[in-house]
Amino acid sequence: MGCGIYAEVQDGVWTHQEPAFDHPFNAGGHCAKGAALREHGHGERRVKYPMKLVNGKWKKLSWDQALTEVSQQVLKIREESGPDSVYFLGSAKHNNEQAYLFRKMVSLWGTNNVDHQARICHSTTVAGVANTWGYGAMTNSLNDMHNCKSILFIGSNPAEAHPVAMQHILIAKERNNCKIVVVDPRRTRTAAKSDHYVSLRPGSDVAFIWGVLYHIFQNGWEDKEFIRQRVWGMDDVRAEVAKWNPAEVERVTGVKEADVYQTAKMLSENRPGCVVWCMGGTQHTTGNNNTRAYCILELALGNMGKSGGGANIFRGHDNVQGATDFGVLSDNLPGYYGLSEGAWKHWSKVWDVDYEWLQGRFDQNEYHGKKPMYNAGIPVSRWIDGVLENKANIEQNDNIRAMFYWGHAVNSQTRGPEMRKAMGKLDMMVIVDPYPGVAAVMNGRTDNVYLLPATTQFETTGSVTATNRSIQWRDQVIEPLFESKPDHEIMYLLSQKLGISDQLFKHIKIENNRPVIEDITREYNKGMWTIGYTGQSPERLKAHQKNWHTFDNTSLEAVGGPANGETYGLPWPCWGTPEMKHPGTHILYDTSKTVAQGGGNFRARFGVERNGESYWLTTATH
Repeated sequence: MGCGIYAEVQDGVWTHQEPAFDHPFNAGGHCAKGAALREHGHGERRVKYPMKLVNGKWKKLSWDQALTEVSQQVLKIREESGPDSVYFLGSAKHNNEQAYLFRKMVSLWGTNNVDHQARICHSTTVAGVANTWGYGAMTNSLNDMHNCKSILFIGSNPAEAHPVAMQHILIAKERNNCKIVVVDPRRTRTAAKSDHYVSLRPGSDVAFIWGVLYHIFQNGWEDKEFIRQRVWGMDDVRAEVAKWNPAEVERVTGVKEADVYQTAKMLSENRPGCVVWCMGGTQHTTGNNNTRAYCILELALGNMGKSGGGANIFRGHDNVQGATDFGVLSDNLPGYYGLSEGAWKHWSKVWDVDYEWLQGRFDQNEYHGKKPMYNAGIPVSRWIDGVLENKANIEQNDNIRAMFYWGHAVNSQTRGPEMRKAMGKLDMMVIVDPYPGVAAVMNGRTDNVYLLPATTQFETTGSVTATNRSIQWRDQVIEPLFESKPDHEIMYLLSQKLGISDQLFKHIKIENNRPVIEDITREYNKGMWTIGYTGQSPERLKAHQKNWHTFDNTSLEAVGGPANGETYGLPWPCWGTPEMKHPGTHILYDTSKTVAQGGGNFRARFGVERNGESYWLTTATH
């Protein structure tokens, strides 16, 4: 959510914390996870120093010895099997700068075998939302939900999972008599606050949404003018929805016609309204279909690009949005540039490295007609297969032989027995984490597991991206505990051993073995043009953090102060250079504002033509 907290430190010890009552997101609220933050600064279960598993016993190492041994082994694997035989599992535990640096380091190593836990949770959302209207992210904000007249929760239970968000939802209920519709197989605590609750069969979301649209179209409740001006292909949707009559919807979902009709009527009579979903919508084999259906419902109702509307997709970690934006993904470079030749040339220019040199870092062979540099790596959900599968069946030279678990919790994945088997087959495991974690104890190995102590995010500084795309600067609370090091320092020390530090830090200053975080921010500002991470300089982000009390709790706009008129956290896209002072984009696809004011239109992923038909010509107005 991106909640604000005041930490009190005495003689270097984190002694007290308070939720920030003047913060625009949480306004003094706390969830259980937030209330427990101070525990990270005391470290009863922290990894205190580098260790190696030898004959079933953990042996203490120095940092230099640990990184020397690790680098020697991965360089040997690279020589024998190629760069793709080393896998780098990243994390939303990293701040934006560390996530960006991690993807850059992996790229310079010469592989796309990199991913993080967003692949497991919201990847179906990113694909569904981006393919519907352009950006794979939340369109409005928690604060803007104050303006909703109706909210549909489907696969979301904020009363328990996002209690800080629930504050904003209840404000909407108080101010606007906002109608709350909860669709969930279970009668949740959020359902207890609803005006209309619907229990459906798990996995039948699309059938239910089609049933709602059936009644909307039958009664002429769709926003015809919005569809005419801004939606392509709704006639095809209408034809498909016509097949889902009330009897068929009830057969599939178990929901009576009266409940489906009441949902359609309530959402249609109370506009603008938003839809909210979380893991309940994404964790299905049909997760992408679900998210596309939710988006289509909002388009039919004309709820997009306006205050009180939108698709409000709640994230579960303070930087899972940022780590995704910065390309800790097997199929993308930072900013969702993809893996095309043009994308690599763009980032080569930003990094000021020779493109041919970068090409040479990758395996030059083709596998099933594809070169690894331009082909998606193995996702986090399939790294197990990269270890166990016959290498003839995978698109790389050899199996995965070494794994970096860099802040990743393996218990967030299924296939536990196979995972344990894969861990046992690896030449080496490297776990970089503040805590031992499940990977350190479930692997069944007796040798060659390294445990390297990283700091928590409260022992370093940098920016993080909240669920609504706002970027916040975070201060360092305490010095690193024990012998732990910040992740970006570990990356620097490791890159020296791997022989890529000169390229990795060519324009990033190093102070006492630590890359200067602000230099990393300025570097990605130069390259993230696709989604507008270019206007949020360290100076602007710090000014917002220091003056968060000046931002309105609903509009998120600063009233007075050094950021007057800007949106809190400069939510992306924040176009242009920092000097251009773009205010950030609070609400995506809002055509009532100019782009310079934070407005914009949908971005069709297929361009201006689809199946030989130009939507530009058919939708243009004169």
